[in-house]
Amino acid sequence: MAEHPAQAGPGPGRRALPADAPARVGTRPRTTKPPTPQAALGVGAVLFGPDGLLLGRHRLGTTELPGGTVEPGESLPDAVVRELAEETGLYADPADVRLLGMFLDRVGDVVRVTVGALVTAWRGEPADQPGESVGDWRWWPLDALPADLFECSAQILTAWRPDLPIDHPPAHFTPFT
Repeated sequence: MAEHPAQAGPGPGRRALPADAPARVGTRPRTTKPPTPQAALGVGAVLFGPDGLLLGRHRLGTTELPGGTVEPGESLPDAVVRELAEETGLYADPADVRLLGMFLDRVGDVVRVTVGALVTAWRGEPADQPGESVGDWRWWPLDALPADLFECSAQILTAWRPDLPIDHPPAHFTPFT
C-alpha cells in the first residue's frame, strides 16, 4: 500500500532533508488588508442532569442552550466553559466537554458555524448573571421542551438526541467522532 505523502519523513527507506534546507518554512499573509468578515463561530452547550435539560430565556424571546461566540485564540472546549460560567455561573472543566459536531448555515450574508457540545460534569447551580442577554435558567424535561427554541439550540439538541421531536431550519452537520 502506498504511503500518504504527509507521512513521509526521515526513517527506514526515507530520505532526510538536505543539510542546507531551511530549518523552518516561513509563512506570510496574502495581503496587509484585513479580510472581510464572512463567518461567525459559536458554541452551544448541552447540560442534561437529573432535573432535565438546562435552557435559558434570551431577552429577544427565544429559549436556548448556554453558549455564544468563540473568542480569537480560544479552543472550542474553553469557549464552552467560558460561556457557561459567564451566562449561568456554572463551572466546568474543558476535559468534561465533548464536542458533538459542527453546523453550517447562513444568516443573510454571514456564514454561521455553530459547534455543539455535551458538558458531562459541572459545579454550581445555574443563576442569572449581570449583563448577560440570557437568563431565567431552568431545567426542562425532554418530553416538555418549549416551542420557542433558538434555531442553533434546536440543531444542537437534535444532533445530541436525534429522537427528540424538534423542527428546525436545515443546516449542514458534520459530526465529530
